[in-house]
Amino acid sequence: MIETDRLILRPPTDADRPAIAALNADPRVGEWLSGPLTPAESDALVDRILAMIAEHGFGFWAVERKADGAVIGLAGLLAMGADLPPGPALEVGWRFVPESWGHGYATEAARAAVDWGFATQPNDEIVAITAYNNLRSQAVMERIGMVRDPAADFLHPKLSEDHPLRPHVTYRLKRGS
Repeated sequence: MIETDRLILRPPTDADRPAIAALNADPRVGEWLSGPLTPAESDALVDRILAMIAEHGFGFWAVERKADGAVIGLAGLLAMGADLPPGPALEVGWRFVPESWGHGYATEAARAAVDWGFATQPNDEIVAITAYNNLRSQAVMERIGMVRDPAADFLHPKLSEDHPLRPHVTYRLKRGS
């Protein structure tokens, strides 16, 4: 568990599944993730997250707002495989309910995840990727000190050639930066 001033990052529980399903079903969230997820797809994602946490000791954590106990998102670290051009790498990522956008929660959670990653993992670098036109996520990356690496930008191999989110940008943060 990771605590910040306003948030708790922790493994998701079965009680969190409805809130996570609502997050994943929101078309405003899905717009940046190649579409919203059905409840079954969201549950499968939670199962993969829990398996990753069991295997690596980290993953996407449920983000709980301390003020009211609401699960407002997912954020954390992922073991990016070699199937994506920046990989293999340690990746920081997030997704939040739109009602929480613009309040600094993504920046707070991402910074906490990066700090935890550098404190507990041997990696000298953490990366983040997003669609080239996802300027809000890129702003979070820059607020936590990440720097864009245009030489590592890529066409996402898991998206169709005509998919509007296929062009991706890569940001990097070196240990000690």
